Amino acid sequence: MIIGNVAFYGATSGKAFIRGQAGERFCVRNSGVTAVVEGIGDHGVEYMTGGRVVILGKTGRNFGAGFSGGYAFVWDKWKEFEANFNNELSDIEALSADDAAELKSLIEEHFQYTQSNVAKNILGNWEKELKFFKKIMPRDYKRVLEKKKLEKKDKKELVK
Repeated sequence: MIIGNVAFYGATSGKAFIRGQAGERFCVRNSGVTAVVEGIGDHGVEYMTGGRVVILGKTGRNFGAGFSGGYAFVWDKWKEFEANFNNELSDIEALSADDAAELKSLIEEHFQYTQSNVAKNILGNWEKELKFFKKIMPRDYKRVLEKKKLEKKDKKELVK
């Protein structure tokens, strides 16, 4: 472990790139930070309300308990994530083309700052590795985003 328990607890902004694994309760109550890490312990993104988290490794149990905002990408190469996922408020989704582009950009940035071998290998085999990524999206947050998108579309149509 390279970073301890409760790292980025209540973080409100910024970016963090961690070359290595974090302890338990990573990004708990995160409301705005973007973080990339290479594995976490139990209770990751618990009560997260905003921000983005990319996990390039394994997660501990109870991932996403109380997760109500923001979203996470998890590299589930070992197909163990679902057993650790708390689906009470969130869903596991396939990545859209926009998600894949955002994810790749974040992993490239992670590599730029850390020279991570994990990131290098994922980027070097992008098409193959992309299929192992999952997006974790809180249901209520998704509804809010979809409503805003519709309102924006309606405004554009009224302007025409």
